[in-house]
Amino acid sequence: MQDFGLYLIITKPKLSYGEIARIAVKHNIRYLQLREKHLSDRALLAAAREIKRITRNTTTQLVINDRPDIALLADADCLHLGQDDLSIQDARKIVGEKMAIGLSTHSIRQAEKALQHNPAYIGFGPIYPTPTKANPDPPVGTDKIAEVVKMAAQKQIPVVAVGGIFPQHIYRILDAGAQNLCMVRYLMESTHTEERVMEISKSIQERKK
Repeated sequence: MQDFGLYLIITKPKLSYGEIARIAVKHNIRYLQLREKHLSDRALLAAAREIKRITRNTTTQLVINDRPDIALLADADCLHLGQDDLSIQDARKIVGEKMAIGLSTHSIRQAEKALQHNPAYIGFGPIYPTPTKANPDPPVGTDKIAEVVKMAAQKQIPVVAVGGIFPQHIYRILDAGAQNLCMVRYLMESTHTEERVMEISKSIQERKK
């Protein structure tokens, strides 16, 4: 299992998609997910293609949330599916067998089921309350992280802690067992995204030492 630290999700950012993509590439962010549910299909595809032009042939992988059709058309590296989205089996009929797929989970049981599909990674959360989704799942807290990470480690699958995470939570989450985490509001609702990416990445690396 190769942990990668910070996972970026683009949702209503203050900066442009291109700027965020360049920041991700510059700082070797492994996964950059486009999650813009308010955009029209045409606008979403245009945004995905803009990001892909920047991330192509770099270590940063473009992830498309929910939409296998957009992922295929944009030549994305990865598709991310939630509990209410298409099944992996149905999504594969659109994106094929080669595209990586990540899965969202919100409970131990969902994590167990998701791991059976050998995804590229699983997201686990929300750890804390979050308003970034219209109908958020109940917060799971940090108590269950260690159990999920242990299960996933047996299959060499990374776990990403997600949901309501801010700088004051980082060490608590890392100490609970997660080595990868996602912060949406803290990074997207600021024009100082690059400085914050550097700050969070440094905190993660220092805790690993």
